[in-house]
Amino acid sequence: MKVWIVLCLALMLPFAAQAEEEAKAGPPKVSYITLTPPFVGNYGLDGGPRLKVYKADVALKVTGPEAEAAVKHHDALIRNQLVALFGQQTDLSTAESKEKLRTEALKQVQQVMNAEEGKPVVEDLLFNNLIIQ
Repeated sequence: MKVWIVLCLALMLPFAAQAEEEAKAGPPKVSYITLTPPFVGNYGLDGGPRLKVYKADVALKVTGPEAEAAVKHHDALIRNQLVALFGQQTDLSTAESKEKLRTEALKQVQQVMNAEEGKPVVEDLLFNNLIIQ
């Protein structure tokens, strides 16, 4: 009987050590993934006399290594969605229009990740730099 108890305790040791390591590790790490190269293109192709150009440095906020790997894996699909969105814009001259673009871009990236991974994965989208000419 004593051997059985000792054997059970010995088998539980690795699980206890793993739980202790996870407790020490704390919450999952937040990462900001910069999509490189920056997005550059034309927008507002409404037939006006002036060509409008944008350059956007975009970063995605994710939590945990699995989310980071998923975003990197689907980088091309995310970039395609954002290029299409940026090209559809007509006016980016105000702070409100830029914020609206940021929230729409986040929504579309989350939709892409939800379709591919079954969950939104991306928590936030940030413009590190947004130049409009």
